Amino acid sequence: MTYRVVLQKSEEGFAVSCPGLPGCWSQGATEQEALANIQSAIAEYLEAVEELTRGRDVREVEVAAH
Repeated sequence: MTYRVVLQKSEEGFAVSCPGLPGCWSQGATEQEALANIQSAIAEYLEAVEELTRGRDVREVEVAAH
């Protein structure tokens, strides 16, 4: 899977968020570290969603991107 992330330079290094996953963000001293950290944050976010929806009637829909 691929996700769009927003990288922003900050006083401490770089902040990075994933607009498609509300509340999913991370940071790093370098751009590379921030991107590696957001990959981990996204994986943890998706694991939490999986756990929260386990046993529920979950469906998937396809949406055309513009």
